[in-house]
Amino acid sequence: MNRFSAPDAALLFLRVTASVLVLLVHGLPKALHYTSQLGAIEDPLHLGKTLTLAFAIFAEVVCPLLMIAGIATRLAALPVMLVSVIALGLVHREWTLDQGQFAWMLLIMFGTLAIGGAGRYRIAPWRHASGERGRSC
Repeated sequence: MNRFSAPDAALLFLRVTASVLVLLVHGLPKALHYTSQLGAIEDPLHLGKTLTLAFAIFAEVVCPLLMIAGIATRLAALPVMLVSVIALGLVHREWTLDQGQFAWMLLIMFGTLAIGGAGRYRIAPWRHASGERGRSC
């Protein structure tokens, strides 16, 4: 079963490109400029700015790295989607469709990954007893 699979290649492409985009545009700036971000971040759920920023960094740094590797892809897509929903629904309610298009695109891309999973081209450190690689979660 070493045949090329276009759907699996498409999931790989989507997984890597969407994750790199989130990592570079949102995640790394938050992580690298933590102190200034702590003063600037909105706290729409009233969890405290520290917890809100920590969750945003988890969603925009840790989860994309997991998705790039194809580890727990479906689960890792959910925090990115949640941050996008919070941004659109609570933080930036005044945004027009044009202004919110990046957040909508993230919802579409990571929603697709939450449904489709990692595909065949991924790191799967666990194996079933039959020697078959584990299914993506």
